[in-house]
Amino acid sequence: MRSQHIKIFAIAFLINIIGIFTIYSITSQSGDPALSVLFKKQMIWSLFGITAFFIMASLSYRRIWDAAYILYAAALFLLLLVALTGIIKLGAQRWIKILWLNFQPSELAKLAIVILLAKYFSYRSVRDTGSSLRSFGLARGLLLPLALVLIPMGLIIEQPDLGTAMMLFFIFICMVYLSGVKLRYLLLLGGVILAASPVFWHFLRDYQKDRLLVFLNPNIDPLGAGYTVIQSKIAIGSGFLLGKGWLFGTQSQLRFLPESHTDFIFATFAEEWGWLGCVILLSLYYLLIKYALDIASKTSDHFGKLLSLGISVMFGVQLVVNICMTMGLAPVVGIPLILMSYGGSSILITYIALGILANVNKERTVF
Repeated sequence: MRSQHIKIFAIAFLINIIGIFTIYSITSQSGDPALSVLFKKQMIWSLFGITAFFIMASLSYRRIWDAAYILYAAALFLLLLVALTGIIKLGAQRWIKILWLNFQPSELAKLAIVILLAKYFSYRSVRDTGSSLRSFGLARGLLLPLALVLIPMGLIIEQPDLGTAMMLFFIFICMVYLSGVKLRYLLLLGGVILAASPVFWHFLRDYQKDRLLVFLNPNIDPLGAGYTVIQSKIAIGSGFLLGKGWLFGTQSQLRFLPESHTDFIFATFAEEWGWLGCVILLSLYYLLIKYALDIASKTSDHFGKLLSLGISVMFGVQLVVNICMTMGLAPVVGIPLILMSYGGSSILITYIALGILANVNKERTVF
């Protein structure tokens, strides 16, 4: 058990270091003082995250059961605070100022939803043994938890941040399925969404519609909405087998690729380290998620199992969406690459989630 704990941290730390080096490569030669210090800020957030990892790994995850609804309420409060007093950047209002740091509550909302649903779909308190699946009907198995998820989704969409909102929905669908809720309920929900999709289109903002159209045909607006995706694919393709080398990525160094240190950091990494570097990086992500799934499979407590599965889903969905987005295989939705993209909130919440996983692994034999 201890070895699994160390493996999780070691892999996460290695990916984190790769991310910091990539951010340094992107920003160090920019000539912009505001950009050149980003890697230092990422290092500070990483230290906070590592500290949080060991704190969460040492605290019993059973305490999270009692705090599940409190965490959910706190996430809603912070999201409301964003709507009222949030910091606006690049046309989006997603951050609040806490002391000297900017925090993005939508990152906390993802983990809070995982914890909430893990508790909701668990039969008994983790203080009991022999917990098993609860039999849920349509209302309690789908409609009530959906309502709990739609509230933060609505607040996040208003920021606007459609990508994170959709990610919450994917987490919800996966956890409902993993909880043993009847499949026909999910199929019914899918049918309703499909039928209502033309209506949803009219509620999208103009730039969101442009992104969806560009996803279907990036060349429809090569100098506008399709520019970033085109430059991202050029960066990935130009890396070839071994890449151009650290500090020598032309698309990022010459500022052709927007958001190269945040949402599109994978494209920058691929340009500098090539196909081989991408294989190594994706292998690290695979091992991280595999260990998380292993912990879930070996945990007899139903709450701990759902918690581990939910965190695995959160990581997996975010990883797949971000990388597919950089390759033009998914719409551009502004999802960061875990442990790589610049962003303190994402780093901190990811390490907290990993710490929870480590603690579930440590205490699973209690049950």
